[in-house]
Amino acid sequence: MPAPKKYDAETQERAVRMYRDRLDEHGGSKVAARRHVGELLSIAPATLRDWVERDEAASPGAPKTEPDVSEELARLRREVSELRKANEILKTASAFFAAAEVDRRLR
Repeated sequence: MPAPKKYDAETQERAVRMYRDRLDEHGGSKVAARRHVGELLSIAPATLRDWVERDEAASPGAPKTEPDVSEELARLRREVSELRKANEILKTASAFFAAAEVDRRLR
């Protein structure tokens, strides 16, 4: 005899819907979204993951919650550009302070 279900179908559907809404609104990782919803509803993230996977398998034509590839690519390019600028600033500052240290030692 299987164990009784701890959560009813309505709770499961609500949790999956909240998970998808969280991903749509805030983005971020799937794990973080599962943790957030799990904390709100007192459901283990692994249980929520199982429900989401079961729901996706039941409706394969449903839209995926992953962000659009072009949006992510644009975000990553902006981040790379910012990091390159920061790297150039650090290189310049390093050269400046190295020159100042050599100057100080010569005096």
